[in-house]
Amino acid sequence: MNPPVETLEYNTERSKLIIPEYGRHFQKMVDYAVSIEDEEERNRIAQAIISVMGNIQPHLRDVPDFQHKLWDQLFIMSDFKLDVKSPFPITSQETLQKRPDPLEYPQNHPKYRFYGNNIKRMIDVAVKWEKGDMRDGLEYTIANHMKKCYLNWNKDTVDDKAIFDHLYELSDGQIDLSGENLTDSGQFLKNKVSKSNRSSSKKNSRNNNRGKKRY
Repeated sequence: MNPPVETLEYNTERSKLIIPEYGRHFQKMVDYAVSIEDEEERNRIAQAIISVMGNIQPHLRDVPDFQHKLWDQLFIMSDFKLDVKSPFPITSQETLQKRPDPLEYPQNHPKYRFYGNNIKRMIDVAVKWEKGDMRDGLEYTIANHMKKCYLNWNKDTVDDKAIFDHLYELSDGQIDLSGENLTDSGQFLKNKVSKSNRSSSKKNSRNNNRGKKRY
């Protein structure tokens, strides 16, 4: 026989779950533990709840830090009203509700945004190297990467002189590659189209295989 409608519980009428991951039954167990007047019984029930919470993730059950986390969660679910003995220092409600200090994010506003911030970092490293074959190779690699970034962002072709001018400016005049020849723009664009085709081919292959039976 079905229970009368008046006895049914609806989520809209229930109290809000403090930690929803544990579900309604866990919250009811915690509420019951809070209501127990006998101190010994209350502590026994709290230990039983911690044990059940640990069973959800048995591989972490005996890890000390994880045990501390479980006790913190138990006090949080009781709205810090549960008066039991904890094997760990009880984290205060004020500490848990304290807002973290704001993070300081680097505020970089590069003149040529299409190169990205890493290019400037690479240039700063290159100018600190001693002049020689190693530095020459790094400078040439940076210039080629700048050209690739320029083509990805801007258009289908770019004059090497524009890249050299930007590199000279970003390095405060310490890197001058005038007269060098960078990788042809067509090669970068060819690689770009090739990657795009491979990506499209993989996507089409996944779509074609979708729904097929596997034996």
